[in-house]
Amino acid sequence: MELADRAVGLILTLTSLSIFTYYTFWVIILPLVDSDHFVHKYFLPQEYAILIPVYAAVALICFLSVFIGYVMLKSKKKKA
Repeated sequence: MELADRAVGLILTLTSLSIFTYYTFWVIILPLVDSDHFVHKYFLPQEYAILIPVYAAVALICFLSVFIGYVMLKSKKKKA
C-alpha cells in the first residue's frame, strides 16, 4: 500500500507543479511577450487568468459549505 500512496503523491505533486508553472508563465511572462509571437496560441486569453481561479474558489466554497452543512445535520441526528 505504501508504494501506491507514494505513486499517488508523485502524480499529485507533478500535476500541481505543472499547473503552477503553466499559470505562472501565463500570468507573469506572457504579457511581456509580443502579441504576435507563436507562443500565444498555446494559452487562453488573459481574462481567463482571473476568471478560472475565481470560479474555482467559488466552487470550493460552495462544496465546503454543503459538506459542513451535511456534517452538521448528520451529527445533529445522531444526538437526537
